[in-house]
Amino acid sequence: MRVGFAALASAALLCTSVIAQQAPQQPPAQPPGVPSTPMTAQSRPLRVYIHAGLKTHAEGQHDYPQFLADWSKLLTNRGAVVDGSLHFPTERELAGVDVLVIYKGDVGYLSAENRTTLDNYLRRGGGVVSLHDALCGPDPAEFANVVGGGKKHGERNYTLEADVPYTIVDKQHPIMQGMTDFTIKDEAFFLMTWSKQPEIHVLATAVMAKTESAAEHAGEVVPQIWTYERSMGPGTQPFRSFVWMQGHNYVNFSHAQLQPMLLRGIAWAGKYPVDALATERPQGRGGRGRRGGA
Repeated sequence: MRVGFAALASAALLCTSVIAQQAPQQPPAQPPGVPSTPMTAQSRPLRVYIHAGLKTHAEGQHDYPQFLADWSKLLTNRGAVVDGSLHFPTERELAGVDVLVIYKGDVGYLSAENRTTLDNYLRRGGGVVSLHDALCGPDPAEFANVVGGGKKHGERNYTLEADVPYTIVDKQHPIMQGMTDFTIKDEAFFLMTWSKQPEIHVLATAVMAKTESAAEHAGEVVPQIWTYERSMGPGTQPFRSFVWMQGHNYVNFSHAQLQPMLLRGIAWAGKYPVDALATERPQGRGGRGRRGGA
């Protein structure tokens, strides 16, 4: 009986060992507040908010409302969920937004309430895309902390309408994939206030055209396209900014090299794969509508 009992116990232990090896391994418990499955770019569409402004300048220039209409449709047709307005977004409107696209002059003139809203958005890692003179305001150093560079309102720091010859500085960056040097007719900026800690990552530069407004700054080489990444401090998520300083002439938003670049820049700033907006949805399937729509 003793021998039989020992054999039975040994067999039971062996069976238990085999079952334990075959049982699926459970993932380690997540700390409180951390989702068990991290959000990925494939799990939901990119959420974009477009902050535009009232129309200024001559026909075909600084057409902020037209951009809101055109790019809301363009981004929606590429799978993004898009909302937007001609006012600075509220906390509620920015809830869940991945990237804030700004095409409006002098956004540096933010009220204290709007600045707090923007800071809270950046603290959670929300991305920013700044187009043309959005980075202009009374305190260029303050906005440089948001997008890497700021332009002082009221200074003569622009070329007006002139050639902007791009030199692609970082052809390996995913935003600039496949791009070659080219020239457009637009407006370039100089006398910028740059962030020092951290510095911008330059993607493309341009030589300042010889115009009356450029004066002695003609011939200077100045960054016109760049990225910027920063954290607001301990306990916050790092945010990304992408800047294209042109857009004076609205037609350039449809340029064969610039439009794909902007789509990649928006996706990059939202921390999505840069090709997330590259494919247009087939006609007839409809769009997702405004943020929160089906």
